[in-house]
Amino acid sequence: MCRFMVYKGKDEILLSELILNPSHSILTQSFDSRLRLDRRRPHNGDGFGIGYYTSPSLGPEPCVFTSTIPAWNCINLSRIASKTTSSLLFAHVRATTEGNLSEQNCHPFSYKRLMFMHNGGIGCFKQIKRKLAMSLNEQWFTLVQGSTDSEWAFALFLDSLDKAGVSPDSEPGKSGFGHSVLRKAILKTIERINGFIRDVVGEENMGNADSRSLLNFAVTDGESVVCTRYVSSTTDEAASLFFSSGTSWKQLKGDHSPDSGKPEDEDRNYVMERRDKGSDIVLVASEPLTFERDNWVTVPTNSTLTISKQTVMIHPIIDSFYSPNPAHERSAGFAQAKGQTVTGPDKRVLNDTKTPGSSAGSPHRSLNADDLVNGAIRRLRVE
Repeated sequence: MCRFMVYKGKDEILLSELILNPSHSILTQSFDSRLRLDRRRPHNGDGFGIGYYTSPSLGPEPCVFTSTIPAWNCINLSRIASKTTSSLLFAHVRATTEGNLSEQNCHPFSYKRLMFMHNGGIGCFKQIKRKLAMSLNEQWFTLVQGSTDSEWAFALFLDSLDKAGVSPDSEPGKSGFGHSVLRKAILKTIERINGFIRDVVGEENMGNADSRSLLNFAVTDGESVVCTRYVSSTTDEAASLFFSSGTSWKQLKGDHSPDSGKPEDEDRNYVMERRDKGSDIVLVASEPLTFERDNWVTVPTNSTLTISKQTVMIHPIIDSFYSPNPAHERSAGFAQAKGQTVTGPDKRVLNDTKTPGSSAGSPHRSLNADDLVNGAIRRLRVE
């Protein structure tokens, strides 16, 4: 599975401070994704992409750079990131689930001022692809250039936005389309995906076997950002998603003196600092970029995260897979089988080690000290 990262700040930041320099940057995660539990495919090496917004004088559309070269082996990424600044960045490293290796299949996808990326997979995609495609207006049907379920999800988002009376071709001005508009469109996208799957498998099989979807989406209009952490199941956990906010993103000063024995580029650990109650910076990531547990908050399963003017808002996604019970337990098995890390609201990494007396197939979670996100992040350090 993939990994993605979002940065939104009041000020521009050098892209290398996010995607290159930190010890556990998104680039590092392309070859060393240690919170990813599927050791059969430990790499996110099937291409990458970055999308960022530039000066308004250059237009409202983002600049998007994608490549099928593994991120760790692309010298052009280093060249661009070390000389480019932006206040809103999307970054994505890919491990294929649907679609072949091509630039058309690399995230993020964009249309006009909108940008979109996905971590996860659509259940029963081959069975619902035709129905999904035929539901789109011709403009959005013909927009799809690649073969991934993710790009079809973006086309479905654009179609949902358009059918809600907000044309993606319109120029909404400095404030963008508005975070509530984006959120409603992404919720409609999820609803429609579930509807297509329900038509194929029937109501009784929703949330079972291959009908389950992992839908961690991120969408932006250059002003607001909406992310989802979602699984179409009442008994399974969604893939991991974290956020961090503060007033400054700084590298911790280490001992790189000639006598320390450490090269200058080793242990480049960063920290999110908070000097007041404001949030000048918001980061959203599939996997934490720092080793400070308190820097990161777990986004609850089946929720949206909205960033509007540096304010972070969390809303539950209330549908047939929603549970109002805060003690509702979910299994980590499905997401782990897809190569994903999953975490509960208590910041613990969940696993499916059987608890005494648990029956096979029953939803449960077994937690121990090694499962803490704190411990998992600590293991990211290279001793």
